[in-house]
This record gives sequence, structure tokens and C-alpha cells, in this order.
Amino acid sequence: MKTLARTAFGTLAVLCMTSVFAATPDPARTRAYIDHAWTSLTRQMADCSAFGHGVGGVQPTVYLPHALPTPAGLAQLAGTCHVEVRRLPRTIHRLGDIDATKLPAQGLLYLPHPYVVPGGFFNAMYGWDSYFIELGLLADHREALARNMVDNALFEVAHYGGVLNANRTVYLSRSQPPFLAMMMAALMDDPASFPDTAAKHAWLVHAYPLAVRNHDVWTRPEHRAGDTGLARYFDYGHGPVPESRDARYYQGVIKWLLAHPSQDPGYLVKASQHPGAAESAHLKTTSCDVGASKVCADAWADGYRLSADYYLGDRAMRESGFDTDFHFGPFGGSTHHYAPVGLNSLLYRYECALHDFAVQLGKTADTRHWAHAAATRKAAMNQYLWQSAKGLYMDYDFVAHRPSTDPYLTAFYPLWADAASPAQAHALDGKLGLFEQRGGLAMSTRVTGAQWDAPFGWAPTNWLAVAGLDAYGFHADARRIAGKFTATVDRSFAADGTIREKYNMVLGNADVKITAGYTQNVIGFGWTNGVYLKMRQLLDDGAMPKATATTTGGSE
Repeated sequence: MKTLARTAFGTLAVLCMTSVFAATPDPARTRAYIDHAWTSLTRQMADCSAFGHGVGGVQPTVYLPHALPTPAGLAQLAGTCHVEVRRLPRTIHRLGDIDATKLPAQGLLYLPHPYVVPGGFFNAMYGWDSYFIELGLLADHREALARNMVDNALFEVAHYGGVLNANRTVYLSRSQPPFLAMMMAALMDDPASFPDTAAKHAWLVHAYPLAVRNHDVWTRPEHRAGDTGLARYFDYGHGPVPESRDARYYQGVIKWLLAHPSQDPGYLVKASQHPGAAESAHLKTTSCDVGASKVCADAWADGYRLSADYYLGDRAMRESGFDTDFHFGPFGGSTHHYAPVGLNSLLYRYECALHDFAVQLGKTADTRHWAHAAATRKAAMNQYLWQSAKGLYMDYDFVAHRPSTDPYLTAFYPLWADAASPAQAHALDGKLGLFEQRGGLAMSTRVTGAQWDAPFGWAPTNWLAVAGLDAYGFHADARRIAGKFTATVDRSFAADGTIREKYNMVLGNADVKITAGYTQNVIGFGWTNGVYLKMRQLLDDGAMPKATATTTGGSE
């Protein structure tokens, strides 16, 4: 297992080695672990732990935005931490403006404020993790650190083109599920986050245009799901992702497809292991550039390579955060062909939040614009994603012009987003049995061996379902699932003294055996910590009030 420079086995190791945890689940002990974890998982540029130890003996590198004045003390820190400080070659206006593969070295992207990392080898500030971490920080009355997280995300928009997958150069071509406006709303709704109303208003004046700029990422032509009026996930790079250090993952995909030929959507391309000049030129358009990428060159097995379209889907899958799943094609290779329920629910709520921010700022024209944008998206969601015969929202394949037939837990996102009518919400509540297990809600109904499918469950998707159910008045169901998920975390912690990235919902523990894609179950873990605290808050305090969004209606 990979470790952090200051890992969950750092300050938290004391808890384990002194047998603070025991065989009997105890929420108080889980809570104590989380209390220590916020410190152990916090990084900042003034702390060498933010930079790790490099890869393969290579000196760690931190990149500053092209035009940003050098922050005080950074040069001295570079010597202390043995870090090389570089500048990005030009100002970034949009995601994809800089091709990370052309940089002289890969490295960390500078952020001005402390931030909480997920854990394990995820030693950076990740896009959608940060929302759930922020919720936990606010629930734990760590408002200053929560505000730092939001301000760092805004800094990414200002200097790197959008909220990134994570603050590393390899992620300059993609974002992650869009939670920025909801991060802002959560911070502003917390009474202790700002000293007074004037300070909150001044902060919103600065933050609002950046939130709008980040929303623009999702309305660019490349992020449009055909002519549906909905959005899709998309990465602005090509070929294997630059964070892949070798080709073993892609070789595994090829071998799986060869072993399951009936399930290959056309990802396989017959090709030579060592192609000549003519074939290499052809592969640039049909697969990837074997001359420019060693990972591409090595991504060959038994006479086959992967198609260029597969690589687009692989990259989109990583932007979705669902890496790896089989819901959007084997190994998520068709993710970019779908208008997903989850993404469009997030954007609907994002647009509602922007509407509310515009009201607070007195921007009348913007208020009308965001009300129209949200209403238009909701109508498209009802047209393409709501399947009344099944009583579920289903992802829509806009390339094949048909809805998915594979139920996915993101069907409950519209409840969290307040996008469902009462009738739709009632129908969705009746489908909980498709996903509910001993340990909480599984991602899907289909076991594939991938971590974002059954029988596995994750804190963020469980929380969005729970919060959505509670908001629509299904309080008993919300509390039951919250109780199941927190009990799973408690049982797992009692067994080995750790909190994990994901859990086995059928068994109700951290026994996660993955056979397709990434196999680790990382210790930390930021979003599990945050969701655990929110669920305990729900269980202890009772039902949450229904969130209202001024742009929503009630019709299907």
C-alpha cells in the first residue's frame, strides 16, 4: 500500500498502535479518528508533505501560474523541501489550453491556501472530493479550513481554467463533477464562515464571476451531449492519460475485451506491437500516437490496441469520477457517449445556485438567465433521462439514441438537486430496493468486478441519495440508509482502525475485492470522513429541512 508523507498512519497511527479501536463498533472512536484525520490529511505549500517524494527518484516540481508573482517564501521552501519551482508557459484561459505532455516535467500546481487531501496516494486537492470534505469540515466547525478549500477551487478557476480533477499538471485537460457553486452555498449558509454580512457579500462579489466561468466549462461544444441540451463528460486531451506511468492498465483492458468478445463495443484495433512509419501514422487517428507516448506504444496485447474513441471515453470516465465502471461501457470506455443523470443534476443545481447568487448581488439580467438555463435543463432531463415506465432516471446514450438499461445509483441525484416532481420522487423512493443492501446503497445492480459498480458503495453517492430522500420528506428511508452506511464505517473501523475510500455494501464492511481496473481500497479517507459526520448529524438531529430552489417547478 502506498503511503502519504504524513499519512493516515502518521498521527493516526497512535490510535491504532495503542489499541484505541476494538472489535465492538463504537461511533465515538470513529469520530475520534476523524478528528485527528483532518490534521493528518491537511496540506499546504508551506509544508513539504504537499510535494511528496517525487516519482522514481525525480525531483518534485511545483508550477506557478504564468503571471502570478512569486509568493513570499516559496523560493526558500523549494530549497527546504528539495522542490523545483517552475512557471506554466503561458496564461490559461480554458481547460486544455496547455498540453501537459509537452511540459518539461509533471508536478503539483500551486494553491495559496491549506487544503485537505483524500488520503493514501491521493496527495492533492481533488475536484469532487472537496465538496464532501468541506461538508465534513463545516459539520466539525472547522470553518476556516472549509473556506480555504473553496478559495483554492476559485483560484483554480482563475488560473488553471476550471476546477481541476486535482491540482496536478496531468489534470490540466479535465475537471471533475461540478460542485463549486454548491461549495460556495454551503460556506455561505454556515453562520460562522464569515465575520459579518458585509464580508460575505464582498466575498460573493469576487466568487460569483469565477463560479460562472467554471460553469462555462460545461457548456463548451465539446461538453455538449449532442443536440439533447444536456451535458456530457469530456477531457480535452487524446490518447492514454498522462498520469498513467505504464501501460499495464490498458493492456488489461485489451485482454479483458479479447476474453469477452461479445462485450467489445468496438474498442479493439488490430495492430502491430512495433508498427512501422506508415502504420504509426495511421494509428495517430485510429488509436494513439505511439511515437509521442511510451504508454501508448506499450498499450498492446495479443495483436490489438485500443481505439481513439476508447481513449476519449477513458478520459471522460476519469472526469466523471467513476473510474472504473462498466455502466458506461466496459471500463467506462463509452462515457463520452452519454448524457448522464448525475452530471446534469449537478449542473441543474449549479444553475439554481447561480440564480440565487445573482439575486443576492442584484443582477437582474443574470437572475433571468440562470432561471431560464435551469428550467431548460430540467425540461431536457425530463425528456431524455426520466423513464416513466421504469420510475427511474436513466443515463441517455445520445450517440445510439437510447437510454441505458442498467440502473445506476445516480438516479437519485435529481432528488438532491431538487429537480424531481413529487410523483417522480415517490417513484424513485420505490426503487430503493434495487440498490439497498446491508451496508447502504450499492452503485448498481450489476456485479462487474469494477469498483464503481455493485456490490460496492461510496460515501458521496450514498450521501447525495440520503440528502435527496430526506429533502423530499422520505425521512425514515434517509435515516435507515444513513444508519446502515455509518454502521458499515464503524464496523470497518472496529476491525482494523481505518476509514476507507469505499465499502462492500452487501457485506457491510471494507472487504473490497476488485478484479477490473483499480484494486486498492485507500485509507484516509476525506469524503468518507465528511459524509460520516453529515450522516451522524442527520441521525442525531433528525430530518433536515427541504432545500428550496427558486428556479424549480413541480411538473415532470
